[in-house]
Amino acid sequence: MIALGCDHGGFDMKQIVIEYLEEKGIEYKDFGCYDKNSCDYPLFGRAAAEAVASGECEKGIVVCTTGIGISMVANKVKGVRCALCNDPFAAKMTRLHNDANVLALGGGMVGKNMALDIVETFLNTEFSEGENHIRRIGLIE
Repeated sequence: MIALGCDHGGFDMKQIVIEYLEEKGIEYKDFGCYDKNSCDYPLFGRAAAEAVASGECEKGIVVCTTGIGISMVANKVKGVRCALCNDPFAAKMTRLHNDANVLALGGGMVGKNMALDIVETFLNTEFSEGENHIRRIGLIE
């Protein structure tokens, strides 16, 4: 299951991600926000990140206008490795090398097609299990 969280600036992109997940038959849990009214991204980014950290959800996707603020919030949650990705290569590498478990997107930074390529790459790339990468993740934590 994928945890989702966004603020008003990421709402439209989150809806695009939901449509993608539904088309692929991937379960998700939406932690909000639920409309485009101004709101505080830390509330929704933290809720999604906590669901990943607790094991309730396998991975998470969080979205705000730039992806910066909501990625900072997600990374405050112990056990979360959130990566802000603006292209599929970054999504691939953060999964291969960092075993990132939360993806941050900037709803105002990438278009629909790029965002969906990033999401697909993030969800379908497995961690490399490389000894050096496992050691480095341990150092992060």
